Amino acid sequence: MKEDTKLNEGQMKNYIKGLAEPPIYTYTEDEANQYEKFVKNNYGEYTFVYHELYSPDIHLDILVVPPSKENNYYKLITRGMGAYKMNVPLQLKNYEMDRAELVIYLPSDWNMNFSKEENSWVIKLLKQIARLPIDEKSWIGFGHTLSHNDVESYASNTKLSASILIDALDKNGKPLDFKLKSKGRINFYQVFPLYKEELEYKMKYGTEQLFEKLGNANIVIDINRKNYCEDLNKNIELDDMDIDK
Repeated sequence: MKEDTKLNEGQMKNYIKGLAEPPIYTYTEDEANQYEKFVKNNYGEYTFVYHELYSPDIHLDILVVPPSKENNYYKLITRGMGAYKMNVPLQLKNYEMDRAELVIYLPSDWNMNFSKEENSWVIKLLKQIARLPIDEKSWIGFGHTLSHNDVESYASNTKLSASILIDALDKNGKPLDFKLKSKGRINFYQVFPLYKEELEYKMKYGTEQLFEKLGNANIVIDINRKNYCEDLNKNIELDDMDIDK
């Protein structure tokens, strides 16, 4: 498998800084080996690793599994988020929801040159979501939505601006089940980008109602896909108006 080792000056500084300040939460070598075996069996052989050179908390790499005949799209999978135990609510403590990893799917013609914003926003998104539980001392799980009030869209070539987490499936479309003896269950969530109107619809009517509207949406990112709630939100605005007859 190919791993990028060519570093520019700025990257080298981060690499040296990373050696001096190792991450707090990491998988052991044995855990990492088990994780990689699980990824290979359920997603396929990864051929590239998007390395993180400086990691102040978790060491978060992103494994890239290329398109295959069975699944003609890229699968980007985080490695390292699950080393951190999230602060789940007390009522969920016994449901093994405190560890997670993320996946996101890209079309086979996606430009994998991550030096450009229109291509790399998916990397930034995975990293932001992975660190949110640490930064907020909270947790993430199925149905959670994530957005940034100061961001109109993830990149200049798309109007997608928010995301929802759904349960990730394996290459055969079946639920994932991965446990480490030392850490327990690692939950996998797929990051599915949303339009602003879809996020607003979810906030008003809930996750289940949004999923009904997204029923025909492809799991693979399409930066120009249909907005399933654009017209619906216009109707909502009319319904909410107080019309004086």
